[in-house]
Amino acid sequence: MSALPHQYKVSVAGKPDNTLIAQADHLPDLQVAAPSGFGGPGDQWSPEELLMAALANCLILSFRAITKASKFDWVSIECESNGTLDQVDHTIKFTQVNTKAKLIITSADDREKAKKLLHKAEDVCFISNSLSCASHFETEVIVAD
Repeated sequence: MSALPHQYKVSVAGKPDNTLIAQADHLPDLQVAAPSGFGGPGDQWSPEELLMAALANCLILSFRAITKASKFDWVSIECESNGTLDQVDHTIKFTQVNTKAKLIITSADDREKAKKLLHKAEDVCFISNSLSCASHFETEVIVAD
């Protein structure tokens, strides 16, 4: 890892009634629109979904780094983040985020260590740490057959 602070730059362009195009150096363009709940088409990524995707990705990448440093073997992981957007004191904001990580490992003896490492990943996830809403993290560890 390079020394902090890191900088990330994204530019977004759009016209009154079209899809927004998000761009970052060396990455493919990303089409973004309002979600259907805000009158958007519902068939493109929205800022709300991108935030949940950023959280789930950060948790998995944090877990990957922690398990590599711990020399902990695992088979696969899935992470689902579900955010509630609501109006509070005339401001629309995320009020709750629930995240569930489902991890597959090969040995039942590693179940407790796996849970500990998942929670450590949640503790160090900088996207999770940047959110001001309430959050809940649930883990499921499955031993592969």
